[in-house]
Amino acid sequence: MSRASDILKNLNKVRAEIPEDIHLIAVTKNFPIEDIEVLYEAGIRDFGENRDQEGAEKARRMPKDIKWHFQGQIQSNKIKSIIEWAQYIHSLDELDHAAKFNKRLQSPIEVFIQVSLDGKEHRGGVEPAKLDDFLHAITKLPMINPIGLMAVAPVSGDPDKAFSELNSIFKASQNSYPFLKYLSAGMSTDYLPAIKHGATHIRLGSAILGSRG
Repeated sequence: MSRASDILKNLNKVRAEIPEDIHLIAVTKNFPIEDIEVLYEAGIRDFGENRDQEGAEKARRMPKDIKWHFQGQIQSNKIKSIIEWAQYIHSLDELDHAAKFNKRLQSPIEVFIQVSLDGKEHRGGVEPAKLDDFLHAITKLPMINPIGLMAVAPVSGDPDKAFSELNSIFKASQNSYPFLKYLSAGMSTDYLPAIKHGATHIRLGSAILGSRG
């Protein structure tokens, strides 16, 4: 079976498992442009990248109707470059970064605020207890358009429990900030529990493209 056939088989399996209204983001970090071309021909228009340099190069080479989602750890010195190719940011969790995006942008960018579900600083995310203050501060920045929350399930533990807690956080935040319409949660190993608990966007790499080299 060819590489393209493998990818399409995996993609069709995922599509059969998820509701039609779920936003499927194909995470192409460490995968070649040829794989993206296969997915593009199959109708995928949302692609996720974790590294600025790799994302910028792929965006330059691919058609302009693709929506690029930056979902990696944000570094201050990469912000100027990220906004040149990414239309969505899934990993905003520091007000300093938000201010720098706001300063450099000529038009608003849509962002998901990353929430921490495990309290591990190196994995990123705003602590739930600090989320209201964070969102309040974000509303003061005209070039930042927060459209939802994002989270990654803890490495260990029950993803069902984690995403249930996330759903509660999301609904509570919506009460005060109704502009939060979307929930970006669920990766290749846990996208079905994420959808069960309200995810609107899922970010899948290996489930579609297999193991990274």
